[in-house]
Amino acid sequence: MRFLDFKGHFAAFRVFSVQDILKWDPAFDTRRLVEWQRKNYVKRLVNRWYLFTDSQLDENFLYLAANRIYSPSYVSFESALAYYRLIPEGVYTITSATTLKTHQFTTFLGTFSYRRLKPELMFGYRLVEVVGQRFKIAEPEKLLLDYMYLNTQLQSVGDFESLRINQAELRALLNESKLMEYLALFENKALEKRVNTFRNTFQYAER
Repeated sequence: MRFLDFKGHFAAFRVFSVQDILKWDPAFDTRRLVEWQRKNYVKRLVNRWYLFTDSQLDENFLYLAANRIYSPSYVSFESALAYYRLIPEGVYTITSATTLKTHQFTTFLGTFSYRRLKPELMFGYRLVEVVGQRFKIAEPEKLLLDYMYLNTQLQSVGDFESLRINQAELRALLNESKLMEYLALFENKALEKRVNTFRNTFQYAER
């Protein structure tokens, strides 16, 4: 198989796996991947996942990769806080929610970290279109709940103030009704208490 033919098919995938290749061509000789790595045409990202060496490695690419290499998953937690500009600093680990076991991959692109949620909590994400591909990222309301659900050390007003949340962005993005609707689906009293403290901290509590 000619590399140009291969690239013509998989360029739109951005990140592709051996399984993707074999679905397309069951007779594909995977030794070609070793050859193409030596020639610097492709790079191995993790396990049996690859990308083209000339790929544009921007933030959106990292989100797409995060979704694909450990699925089902969606970007959440610190990465989604940064995506929505709710925290002032950038993050160097792509953090995601998954129904699989908690896991972390360290790659030449950076670290991809996954934290497990129960299957019934895998909701509240949106699809973002990027050059013909789409990645899943938590909605603002869901990312806050995911974050508070797993970061149980957040208890006081001071704890939430230390996150340095951008209150202008928070008010522009947050749908209070959706936040409370999603909260009810968690059925978790400890989380409800943390959410009420969060709302009081940022003056979201009903008066």
